[in-house]
Amino acid sequence: MTGQKLIEVVSATRLSRADFMERSALGLSLQRLADPRITASIAFQNRIGLPAVYNHRLAQSTAEVLLFVHDDVWIDDIFLADRLLQAVTAFDVVGVVGNTRCSEGQVSWAFTDEQLNWDAEDCLSGAIANGAEPFGRVSRFGSSTTPCRLVDGVFIAVNRDAAMSRGARFDEQFGFHFYDMDFCREAHARGLRIGTWPISITHQSAGNFRSDAWREACARYRQKWEASTTTADQPRGIEGA
Repeated sequence: MTGQKLIEVVSATRLSRADFMERSALGLSLQRLADPRITASIAFQNRIGLPAVYNHRLAQSTAEVLLFVHDDVWIDDIFLADRLLQAVTAFDVVGVVGNTRCSEGQVSWAFTDEQLNWDAEDCLSGAIANGAEPFGRVSRFGSSTTPCRLVDGVFIAVNRDAAMSRGARFDEQFGFHFYDMDFCREAHARGLRIGTWPISITHQSAGNFRSDAWREACARYRQKWEASTTTADQPRGIEGA
């Protein structure tokens, strides 16, 4: 060990430091892992959007890999560090579940429209578990180690040097919803490699789709990527990136 930080886990929580460590799925998972290759940067009692938290660490961290993950995620995989370090040799942006395409009207990695219709099975990739406790029921969507266009924002690992060199950032107009869709499309437009990797996690939440906040973010996302673009995956302002 050289002392260099290899992996930094970045998350935001409404909980205090003490409550996060004692109650949250992520806090308990990090204590269980106790891996010296992993450090954590947690925004406690957070009231700002995830992109602002994530961009701050992109700019300030010295870690090789940044793992942006929700606080309600159980990390079931004791080989997390090994898997992430392997994953970023193949991809610059890594998720556990994703989609090999990004269709017009897509509203998440999995859903093709605002009625939340699932995309075709042969476009989906990866696996994830859901449940209140760790090692939840697994949903399998296809093979991992697959090049994708979109990955789910519940767990996004980034090769920091690659992201910084290409100017990939999270758009801070998306506080919680659609920031992951937007980031993946920005990353793809800037030439970053996106894909899934086999990493075991359990997500406590099924998502908060079709809320008022979700619909408002959806409208802004569509304006950015569909109403004001000349190509399917290039918003104004990054031509030639």
